[in-house]
Amino acid sequence: MKESDKKSLVDKIEKSLVELLSSKEYPIGAVIPKEIELAERLGVSRTVVREALSRLRTRGMIESRKKRGAVITSPDIVSVIEKGMNPDILDQSTLKEIFEMRLALEVGMADFIIKRVSPQDIKELKAIVAKESRNSTPNFFEIEEEIAFHSKLYEISDNNTMKGFQKMLLPIFNYVHSSGMLNDMPVFKKIVTHSDLIALIESRSADKLRKGIRQHLNGHFKRLFS
Repeated sequence: MKESDKKSLVDKIEKSLVELLSSKEYPIGAVIPKEIELAERLGVSRTVVREALSRLRTRGMIESRKKRGAVITSPDIVSVIEKGMNPDILDQSTLKEIFEMRLALEVGMADFIIKRVSPQDIKELKAIVAKESRNSTPNFFEIEEEIAFHSKLYEISDNNTMKGFQKMLLPIFNYVHSSGMLNDMPVFKKIVTHSDLIALIESRSADKLRKGIRQHLNGHFKRLFS
């Protein structure tokens, strides 16, 4: 069999397996049939089935369990996407779009922050700000300080998928800033600082916080659209 033909067959069997394992016959946690049984059921060789199953493991759809065999799992979406999130192999356009996604996430999570923030969270945010360096340059920030503060916001959101995305995006965040893709930060007469954001969180208004985060990130949006 030609390599291209084998690949096409594996693609077909992978699709068939996804349809089979997504059926009500195999709920999450169910043990899937052995390779030989699947091969007979699908009318292909065990080699083809084995390769297709390997792809499903990579996609997080199945995993091997000791003394049980392969079982159906709920895919960890973040870890699946993370496999392709190396800044060195992504083009400039993709990196820019990923950075835009980070901005959209942060503006959009105001409601979750207001709903789930605790007095201890606010205390920790204030402790982060207290350690920040003081600089007279408008809109200047240290990337480490920005990451520390915004990482805490993701933590407060109490959404594991969003927190996973944030951790996944950190290498992109660092890369975009160090690569010069977003040079020439615009200077604004009024900026929303981290301290201002804490005050907005304490106001318990999601609308005010959303507007504040958007204004806090205004420099990034201006650079993207200039």
